[in-house]
Amino acid sequence: MAEKATVGELRRRKILELLKQAEAPLTGKEIGELTGVSRQVVVGDINLLKAVDEPIVATSRGYLYMMPAGAPGLTERIAVCRHGAGQTKEELTIFVDCGVTVKDVRVEHPVYGDLTASIMVSNRMEVKDFLEKVEASNAVYLSALSEDSTHLHTVSAEDPAQIDRAFSALRKAGILIE
Repeated sequence: MAEKATVGELRRRKILELLKQAEAPLTGKEIGELTGVSRQVVVGDINLLKAVDEPIVATSRGYLYMMPAGAPGLTERIAVCRHGAGQTKEELTIFVDCGVTVKDVRVEHPVYGDLTASIMVSNRMEVKDFLEKVEASNAVYLSALSEDSTHLHTVSAEDPAQIDRAFSALRKAGILIE
């Protein structure tokens, strides 16, 4: 005898469908409105979905369903960068202007080890929104937590040449470490 799905299981399936079909990040509030629950319930559902290895990423703009690393048609690389906070806009703009998506930022913290945060920016408007949220919250960039501002970005693009162009521009700007 097959077991019936619970209301929560059905809702989580609906959340997965919404995220998979979304062309832009969905906020917890938006998902809640679409599924008839509160944002807090959505946060709990997202955590349960992550616990069963669903590739959902929380960004500053909402939740995204991520294609697995190495997905067909995408090239992914790691960029090692170093710069002060004043060059963050320049760094991110170089990436997106070359057609590259900046997926995350990772630093090595002297106490906690590797710390990673999602960024998920792929155009100038997303860069602007990200920078405004950092400023509005008085947050520090994750790179400030490393000993010398060195940080890594996972980046992706449809064509490896796009990443090569971005790396070249970052090298000229004195941001890329090799």
